[in-house]
Amino acid sequence: MNPSSNITWHRSDVDQQARQLLNGHKSPVLWFTGLSGSGKSTIASTLEKALYARGIRTFILDGDNVRHGLNRNLGFLPADRKENIRRIAEASKLMAQAGIVTICATISPYREDRNMVKEILQQEGCYEIFIQCSLEECERRDPKGMYKKARAGEIRHFTGIDAPYEAPLGPDLIVCTEDQEIAGSVQEILDFLDREQLLV
Repeated sequence: MNPSSNITWHRSDVDQQARQLLNGHKSPVLWFTGLSGSGKSTIASTLEKALYARGIRTFILDGDNVRHGLNRNLGFLPADRKENIRRIAEASKLMAQAGIVTICATISPYREDRNMVKEILQQEGCYEIFIQCSLEECERRDPKGMYKKARAGEIRHFTGIDAPYEAPLGPDLIVCTEDQEIAGSVQEILDFLDREQLLV
């Protein structure tokens, strides 16, 4: 039996539109996907500072941070990764409904899982941003030393080494970090937000 079959959705008198009006901006979900080391978390943090300076209410759901709490019982096999992404998407949905711009920085390696995210966030508005960087460059950077451990066999199911990464086929934006400073990458995203009028 579905555990959710005997519950009823309680609708609030204050809806997403009202919260957006109070905040003075829309509340899209920006979904960063890319290899470990591509710059997702750093770009997310720098983007949040830029949006904060504009008076935009934001929150980052970082893939590593979420695994410290909400998703700490999940591993890295495909089924666990799928549930990890589902939970982040559902948390993002609540954030968007609260009128907050949510920045999700997570590898999310499988297209099927990212399509699931778009379905979950269809009403709220989810924008897939591919933080593009070659495996060679990500491995050269290796900011957390994870690639070295994966190559040594100390970590299993590591994306790009012994687990696949399926690059987006039609992302809303591609930000290539191979030869670009963080400031340039963030500006590309700000330009995209302004061009598409996602905050007004």
